[in-house]
Amino acid sequence: MMSIIEIPKKLLRLKNPPKQLFAIGNKELLERKKIAIVGSRKALYYSKDATQKLSNMLSLNGIVVVSGGAVGIDAAAHRGAFPNTIAVLANSLDIFYPKINYKLLEDISKQGLLLSEYQSATYATKYSFVLRNRLVVGLCDALVIAQADLNSGSLRSAQFALELGVPIYVLPHRLKESEGTDMLLKESKAKIIENLSEFADTFAEKLPQNHQNINLYVEDEILKFCAKNSDLNACLRKFGEKIFEYELEGKIKIVDMKVSLA
Repeated sequence: MMSIIEIPKKLLRLKNPPKQLFAIGNKELLERKKIAIVGSRKALYYSKDATQKLSNMLSLNGIVVVSGGAVGIDAAAHRGAFPNTIAVLANSLDIFYPKINYKLLEDISKQGLLLSEYQSATYATKYSFVLRNRLVVGLCDALVIAQADLNSGSLRSAQFALELGVPIYVLPHRLKESEGTDMLLKESKAKIIENLSEFADTFAEKLPQNHQNINLYVEDEILKFCAKNSDLNACLRKFGEKIFEYELEGKIKIVDMKVSLA
């Protein structure tokens, strides 16, 4: 059930804090240490995979992951951390947008937490996404930008973080894959995450007694695909050389052009 909650103290440091804040879900998540993870809607498989793994590691270390409920990096961040995740929406809480994330947002409303500064029947606008970003960053102790193009909304999130003194971290990328985060590194505005586990350990919190470790959303896309598609060529078309990496790691077996789970 939606309710109006007290504005968290961290949001009061914003130049324009929300006048009201609506919530559905587990409000106790607001009392925990939080890290924001944002990035491109059209993210690379690598970026989404790394984001989901990092989010899961943070969740298992007692950290709540905050993002904006969008497709791409946002969805990967929420899934990885579920149920220890907060989605801040650019519309009112009676609207689950984008529709492709309906089930995810519905699950977060039941076991995680949804937040919005908008009253019922308020649809998202281009500007409300920018305003949403300030809340995502403002709630948190650190910001991770998993992938970003130049002039993307994620770089606006970086600007909010710089204004608030919130440290910014980025994932490593190959040349031209994430020019927005490359720029942040070049300008010494962000630090690179060289090891996901070490990064998660750095922010580790003592787990509360009711902390939930079971994550319904952490699924390996490659293993899931290979379990249903044994044809090697089909697996290679979808995931490329990653298939052979999985074989070397002992996750799958390849015999006579057929793939099976190890």
